[in-house]
Amino acid sequence: MITNHDKAHILVEALPFIRKYADKTVVIKYGGAAMVDEKVRDEFMKDIVLMKYVGLRPIIIHGGGPEINAMLKRVNKESRFVEGNRVSDAETVEIAEMVLSAKINKGIVADLNRLGAKAVGLSGKDGGMLTARKKYIEKEGEKIDIGYVGEIESVDRALIDILVEQDYIPVISSIGIGPAGETFNINADYVAGEVAAAVEAYRLIFLTDVNGVYRDFEDKSSLIADMSVTTAKSYIDKGIISGGMIPKVNTCLEAIERGVHHVIILNGQIRHSILLELFTEEGCGTMIYKD
Repeated sequence: MITNHDKAHILVEALPFIRKYADKTVVIKYGGAAMVDEKVRDEFMKDIVLMKYVGLRPIIIHGGGPEINAMLKRVNKESRFVEGNRVSDAETVEIAEMVLSAKINKGIVADLNRLGAKAVGLSGKDGGMLTARKKYIEKEGEKIDIGYVGEIESVDRALIDILVEQDYIPVISSIGIGPAGETFNINADYVAGEVAAAVEAYRLIFLTDVNGVYRDFEDKSSLIADMSVTTAKSYIDKGIISGGMIPKVNTCLEAIERGVHHVIILNGQIRHSILLELFTEEGCGTMIYKD
């Protein structure tokens, strides 16, 4: 049973961390089960609003793979993937944009506004924020065309800066625009890393469905609380970091090399994982930092 004295002690314990993060920009990549579980989603929104009220400057980047899959299924369109990338013809990218920039984005904005924050929804196309080029997959020496899937050419931070300075929370969907005005679907992890680097974020947080990076994924006691860039690279070389965690960690490393102070991988299914990571000594996930 937590007493009122315990609650007061928790608040006082968080004070140095609140001071540390005051006026700092934190980019959060929001996805996975944290997005689809209603209870977890509600707690995430409250965490973001609390962060805003205690002086942080949150920016949310989101994807929405499961909802895109569901919509494609409803229109009897098959979902195909190559090396983890969704093959996106003109119809698929149109559906992806509709789901990401209309349904999911506006839902997040509505939830944050309802809780007392000021949030604005954007796609990477707004203000030419995310300029993209066509992405190809190299596989067994062959160049594979996967359609309207993009890689970021540049990030224009001007619109983001205006919103942040006016006390809004930008909520950005992972859609970019090409040189001829074409629409590109872009991996949301990649977008989060690029945006975090562009706005010189103090922290970049990836909400995932795992607790962080493990030395041995089968041993849940082997969670790595923090590691340097050099250590992370050596763990990839040794196979300690493997599978789907490799592209995520590589995105973290690229963001750090481009100026982000620290990158954190968290389990979005853990209640208040962001608050635990930012405002307690123990933290909650895996932090990667520059040597």
